[in-house]
Amino acid sequence: MTALDPAALPEDPPKLRAERLKRLHLLIGRCDPWFRILGLGWLTPLWRMLAGDNPRGQWRDLWQTGLVPLLAITGFLMMWSVLAPQVQTSLGAIPGPAQVWQQAQALHAEALAEAEKEAAFIARQAEKNAGLVAAGKADQVKTRAYTGRPTYYAQILTSIQTVFMGFVLATLVAVPLGIAAGLSPTANAAINPLVQIFKPVSPLAWLPIVTMVVSAAAEGGSGGLSKSFLVSSITVTLCSLWPTLINTSLGVATIDRDLVNVGKVLKLGPWVRITRLVLPSALPLIFTGLRLSLGVGWMVLIAAEMLAQNPGLGKFVWDEFQNGSADSLARIMVAVLTIGIIGFLLDRVMFALQSLFTHSTRR
Repeated sequence: MTALDPAALPEDPPKLRAERLKRLHLLIGRCDPWFRILGLGWLTPLWRMLAGDNPRGQWRDLWQTGLVPLLAITGFLMMWSVLAPQVQTSLGAIPGPAQVWQQAQALHAEALAEAEKEAAFIARQAEKNAGLVAAGKADQVKTRAYTGRPTYYAQILTSIQTVFMGFVLATLVAVPLGIAAGLSPTANAAINPLVQIFKPVSPLAWLPIVTMVVSAAAEGGSGGLSKSFLVSSITVTLCSLWPTLINTSLGVATIDRDLVNVGKVLKLGPWVRITRLVLPSALPLIFTGLRLSLGVGWMVLIAAEMLAQNPGLGKFVWDEFQNGSADSLARIMVAVLTIGIIGFLLDRVMFALQSLFTHSTRR
């Protein structure tokens, strides 16, 4: 009778199960910060509950992070569907969720149809130009851009590009000024009155000034950028830089004084002191300002596009309001929901960057 090799025996099932649960819990722990960043924090307690980790405690977390928001959204949709038909306007009753969803599908269908028209136009133009080249008339070849009606998706993309441009310009102006104001009481005394004066100014007040300045500057060339794009992005810049400037100044002014003293003892240069000591300590507040600025910029952009009739979601809303058709209200509400969802996603992007650079997972 031969002895059994212990290595050949099957592994103890309880031990194997414990190892699997340990790996699963480690995976959940790694994924949890990303779930929070994406606004999907309810997945963590659900996953842990399915893994058998304190089901009662996980159920409480799941209720708070997932079920309560779901019930709130469901209740809102029910109230909307019941109360909307009772509110009459010059364009008819307020559309309910079903009508809004129908118009969202209609806008999607129109975008697909417009894309097919553009593809057919490009194909016809290419065929015509190929015929001219074959006939030896290459000098008559012309390439024209498709000038069809902009689709709903194209207007969304235009608005995102515009707010991104304005936000980047605001950041490039606000962060250096905020650092200067936080490090120097003299600079803060000089900058603070200007902040207090211009911070409350409405975008509707800035828009005519920006339009005239851009129109005058565009006579010498706009670098390939359209005037409407420049007007909207600069208006966003002027209205959205203040939260970043204020929070950057506050973050720099409240850094640990021991760090400042260490920089003086080591005789660090201004650039090294700012990049190695000041910015890492002030990053949480700087990113808070950036998130606020991006939210303000997104709101300002929609108002600027509506008033100046610049391409984008704001112009779409205004055009539908002027159109006055039976579907206009539902389309406007599609745009309103789109604006809200994009604003949420932009904030999530900034929160992801904040978490990446500051190792923070706070909401």
